[in-house]
Amino acid sequence: MFVFIGSPAVKNKIKTKISSSFILCISLFAAACGGGSSSDDNSEVSLDSSTPATSRLGVPIRECDNPDPSWIFCDDFETDAPLVMEGRYFEALGNPPVESGVGLDGSRALAGNFRQGQAQAGDVKLGFGRAADSYMDQGIQSDRNFREIYYRHLIRFEEGWTGPAFKLSRATILAKADWSQAMIAHLWNNGDDDLLLMDPVNCASGTEVRCSGYNDFSNFDWLGINRGFSPIHDSSFSNRWLCIEARVRLNDPGQSNGVQQFWIDGVLEASATNYDFVGDYTEFGINTIFFENFWNGGAIRDQSRYFDNIVVSTERIGCG
Repeated sequence: MFVFIGSPAVKNKIKTKISSSFILCISLFAAACGGGSSSDDNSEVSLDSSTPATSRLGVPIRECDNPDPSWIFCDDFETDAPLVMEGRYFEALGNPPVESGVGLDGSRALAGNFRQGQAQAGDVKLGFGRAADSYMDQGIQSDRNFREIYYRHLIRFEEGWTGPAFKLSRATILAKADWSQAMIAHLWNNGDDDLLLMDPVNCASGTEVRCSGYNDFSNFDWLGINRGFSPIHDSSFSNRWLCIEARVRLNDPGQSNGVQQFWIDGVLEASATNYDFVGDYTEFGINTIFFENFWNGGAIRDQSRYFDNIVVSTERIGCG
């Protein structure tokens, strides 16, 4: 299942309203929306006892049945709806599968199935807020500019996972139809160790976007790496669910007070509060998050990791 707070146009089109917060629930099957059932009712989920992952978390499997009013988007993957559709992702590179029995407590999850030597194991690209092009706009609060967001997902590395899978997520401003970026807040690994790190980029000068097209490295202004301290890619962290939450806040015009932070299982891993993400640029806010499975140079062996319970919000989300 997934839910989002839609723009007025999308509300009128879909005509599904839940309470005064106008949170929309979209699904191809009525059972996926859960009707009036509680999020604690998991009777519809087929659990797979062959997946002995320990959650240790208080996150309900069907978390999106009861979204918080501050949430922009939620996806617990308990639906057969297409990944790419209105109200959901605008792109699913490599068509990553949603698999049963591999998610939180044996539910469904998005799988990144690497094969030895394979770099790209699939990603999903979420657009929200005002978009520079209709391709990126799936109607998720598309009349708003977001200057600050929190996003959280659960991740599990299969038993015996080995090596650092480089890419994890990035929040960015896609400022033009050619995917020119105004800033990027990377959360990833650079292959030096088993840690996650923040690696932010400024791509704006004054009120204009300096970068041209996607990943215009020649015009990147790298703002400095900040590492976490939990070696999540070490095999000792495998086969249990980890809760990763990030915060990104753009700087105010003329100031270096932009913020990037991330937590693992509710514990702050890294924080910086002095970034100049966008100079004086204000045309678009943060409007895209990529959830990625990309391994620079290719995976060292066949292995999988799984994403579940993605939430994007204007406030702290937490882990249950």
